Amino acid sequence: MWALESTITIIDFESTGAVTGYSDEPWQVGVVRVEAGHINPNDSFTTLLQVNSRPFSRHAPGRHEHLRAEISVAPGLAELWPQLRHWLVGHPLAAHNVSTEKRFLGRAFPMHSIGPWIDTLTLARVAHPECGSHRLEDLISGLGLTGKVEQCAPERAPHDALYDAISSGVLLEYLLGLPGWEDVTVDALIHARADEFHKGVFRRPGC
Repeated sequence: MWALESTITIIDFESTGAVTGYSDEPWQVGVVRVEAGHINPNDSFTTLLQVNSRPFSRHAPGRHEHLRAEISVAPGLAELWPQLRHWLVGHPLAAHNVSTEKRFLGRAFPMHSIGPWIDTLTLARVAHPECGSHRLEDLISGLGLTGKVEQCAPERAPHDALYDAISSGVLLEYLLGLPGWEDVTVDALIHARADEFHKGVFRRPGC
C-alpha cells in the first residue's frame, strides 16, 4: 500500500524514567492520525496515566511535577484498551524512536498484536543524514516545522505526549512530501534502515 494512501497512527509516551527499584513507566500518552500524507490534529487523543506514588527520575522531562495530583487519579494504561483499540488495531503505527512505545504497549496489552511500526527517527536519518542531531525537537526546529507543530498543538510544549506525537506526525508529513517519496510504500517505511540513501530526496541543509 502506498504511504500517501494510508492512515497511520502516531503515538508518544512521556515516562517516569528508570529509578533504582522501579521500572520505567508511562505517565502520559498522546495519539494522532496522519491520513493520506497529512496530519489531522482534530483526530487525536491524550490522557495522563496512573503511576501511583513512585518517584520520577530527576532526568525525566515534562510537567509531571506540576501534575502529580492529576496523575495519581488517572487511569492506568491497561484500562484504556476500549479507548485506544481503534487507534492501535488495523493501522500501521509510528513513533520517533519506536522502542519505548513498543515496550509500553507490549507490556500493557500482551495478548494483542500491535503494529507494524514506522520509526520517524530512522526515516529522518535516511532523508537527512547530514543533520547534526536527529532528536525530535532539533529536527522540528532545523527543518522549519515549528510553526506547523504549534498551529496543530496550541498551548502545548515539547515533552507533552500529544505535542510530541503531533511533532512526529508533522515530521512524517514533511518526509512524505519530499521529492522521491511520493511512491514510497508503507512496507518501505516499516523496513527502512538508517544507512540507506533515497536518491532524489531533497536534502535541506542547516538542521
